[in-house]
Amino acid sequence: MQPRPLRTTVIGSYPFPGWLEYASQHLEAFGQDDIAEMQDDAVVCAVHDQIDSGLDVITDGEQTRFDFNLSFYGYLDGIELESRTPRQFGPPAHDQRGKHGITDELRAPRGLGAVEEFERLKRLAPTGPTLKASIPGPYTLSGRLLPNSQYKDRYAVTEALLPFVRDELAALVAAGCTEVTVDEPSMSCYAHREDRRRFVDIFNRTVESIVGKCRLSTHLCFGNFKGHAVGLRQYAPMFPDFLEFHVDEIHVEMASREYSELAIIQQIAQKRDVAVGVIDVKSYYIETVEDIAARVHECLQHAPADRLSFAPDCGLSQTARWAAKQKLANMVAGVQRVREELGV
Repeated sequence: MQPRPLRTTVIGSYPFPGWLEYASQHLEAFGQDDIAEMQDDAVVCAVHDQIDSGLDVITDGEQTRFDFNLSFYGYLDGIELESRTPRQFGPPAHDQRGKHGITDELRAPRGLGAVEEFERLKRLAPTGPTLKASIPGPYTLSGRLLPNSQYKDRYAVTEALLPFVRDELAALVAAGCTEVTVDEPSMSCYAHREDRRRFVDIFNRTVESIVGKCRLSTHLCFGNFKGHAVGLRQYAPMFPDFLEFHVDEIHVEMASREYSELAIIQQIAQKRDVAVGVIDVKSYYIETVEDIAARVHECLQHAPADRLSFAPDCGLSQTARWAAKQKLANMVAGVQRVREELGV
């Protein structure tokens, strides 16, 4: 059950301040201490905005990850980062994200950096809200690495990455992290064509070191690179198989899909808590407080309040900061209105 009925939370990422966008493209102009100071300042900005909105659960906004996957690849030995993406022109979409070669045995001798991020968040965040860490699962993390003679396909790459993610999760919990999201959007994007039972096995082996030791969730969406999805946007192929994930909560993207398949949260809530995406991170329509309250009431027709939490559809990194701030504030206000109506 939810620690608080109708809890408000986020997925992980938050927009970079404009100055950080610029600085990340000109890192050669800054010293090591300059970069460390910028990282602290950016996390303070993200924390401030989330606290100001009134969220129950916050993250560091992934402000020190200059790219969702590349930041983790920077911790891996045995890969060669592609210097130039294969397509530079035309409509921006996922095919502008290049693949990286594997040159040797994959290793992660320094971990994956998520513990350092969480320690920074603990140092900079005020007391009150729950602090959450998010990390991609090994199947998603494998998506931009090219198989080779040693790792013959994506599943072989996934198996090589799995112990690195599992160890990082264990280290996060040991560092005091009480809430963790393992993001596996690639599983939700390809569930319609891949072996879903194999996905369940991969996921459960990844999280086995922390099950029962923290509040654990997973985020299932359909991709969001520059506002573009990548997969077949249907949840039906995932269930009931994905209900066997060893998690406390499953997050589903609903707002950008006009609440198609909303009834599936009833199936999820029979076995897990469910986080419903009620903010469309791909749209600049600012959901009103009334919009959010109406959506919460609609969700309550399918699941009880103590099984429900509410969040944006996905991370907010691809949304302008001004819009993200207002969307979050309205989301929290709309949920709070319903809490007051229900007396919870």
